[in-house]
Amino acid sequence: MSTNGTIPVSVLQKLGTAIFEANGLPKEDAAYITECLLYADLRGVQSHGINRVSNYTLRLKKKLINPHPSLAVDDVMPALARVDGDDGMGFLVGRKAMQEAIDRASKFGVGMALAYKSSHFGMSAIYLQQAVDAGMAAMVMTNASSAMPIWGGRSPFLGTSPFGLAAPGADVPLILDMATSVAARGKIRRASKRGEQIPEGWALDEQGKPTTDPDAALKGIVLPLGGPKGSGLSMLMEAMAGVASGAAFGGEVGNPYLDLDRPQSTGHLFMAFKPDAFLGADAYRERMNDLVGRAKSSELADGFKEILMPGEIEARLAAERAVAGLVVPPEDVAMLNAEAAAVGLEGLKEFA
Repeated sequence: MSTNGTIPVSVLQKLGTAIFEANGLPKEDAAYITECLLYADLRGVQSHGINRVSNYTLRLKKKLINPHPSLAVDDVMPALARVDGDDGMGFLVGRKAMQEAIDRASKFGVGMALAYKSSHFGMSAIYLQQAVDAGMAAMVMTNASSAMPIWGGRSPFLGTSPFGLAAPGADVPLILDMATSVAARGKIRRASKRGEQIPEGWALDEQGKPTTDPDAALKGIVLPLGGPKGSGLSMLMEAMAGVASGAAFGGEVGNPYLDLDRPQSTGHLFMAFKPDAFLGADAYRERMNDLVGRAKSSELADGFKEILMPGEIEARLAAERAVAGLVVPPEDVAMLNAEAAAVGLEGLKEFA
């Protein structure tokens, strides 16, 4: 670890894997989950990164997450599958369900899988990238614990559910991963940990008043992106990922930080399709590159130096940080060392 807090990704990967394995996960699964968390950090989404280790281990210790889920698949129709997450780690459920969608899309041109009895699955971009790597376009939806009001309401009802879309084919693949709230709740929780204020317009306190205090925001509600637009998107994800899958819905999904007496019962939706099936691979790729080229050649607005595609800035960050390492805040270093010590490991220095 350098003097500025930079830690090689390989060191964090080894430590995270060892911590999760010591908390009951098979080594292969422990390594994959750690990889997913570091993928978020590499892409600049620290709210879904390595700082979440302590919450996942707590839920494992309390037996709220099944470390050995069976992930049974119900072949509903040739192009449709339903995956029983068996209260496993959401990363494992998500990977399995997206692969089911990809496999069906490979045969039929389109495939969809719904998952239930799952838990927090990290970034949607994880599963979008999985599809893109297989040459598929994709859509990802999930529901989440209530933190945001339905438009016109004042109490928590909807989750700040991430919505994801991806299209491969161009030199720059398009990967959109966005929360339906003004800001992901994980960013507010991270600000609270670091003693920082949050921007105005992110949240309301328990009395329904605007606040920049992250602790007050966590007790209150976060606001939907674009008002009724973010609320509407989250409501539709509640219907498709929650209601249709058989998962909890309508405010019943467990909060991973507060509901420490029951599994989350989260629901997800994964869709994959062959985007080059209609025109052929060469024509599709040429048209995608043309689309991106036209977009990037648009006249720049004041204050902009470059036009970036969805997911492009995150991909650049990931490439840079994979080489340079990750700057891990002191509080996260302390957390990782504490989690290591709790299972008889020496912490970061053991794997440096």
